Amino acid sequence: MAAPNGVSSHFAEKDPSVLATYEAILGYARSLGPVKVESKKTSIHLVRTTAFAGVATRKSWLILTLKSAADLKSPRITKHEQASTNRWHLEIKLESAAAVDRECKDWLSAAYRLAGT
Repeated sequence: MAAPNGVSSHFAEKDPSVLATYEAILGYARSLGPVKVESKKTSIHLVRTTAFAGVATRKSWLILTLKSAADLKSPRITKHEQASTNRWHLEIKLESAAAVDRECKDWLSAAYRLAGT
């Protein structure tokens, strides 16, 4: 699957694994229900009613930022930011499509549900 218009610039001069990882994230998110893709200057937002995930590309990996109702403890989460009383933004460094595993999908599912309320 090629990146949609407006999104492709985020993958210019990046390792092919970055696009493959993004496609794994987007494919799983779309299996949960409708997802709108919004290309921003420095990232890509995945939106249900509100944004539930952000993707920032790097040369050979990407950062997935997820909305969460609580802080999650995992060595995979590289940044924990409390956005408000009941909202957290959690960053996960993903280096391959295989990193979009059951744990990551569970986090994506929870973020997707949260963005519909």
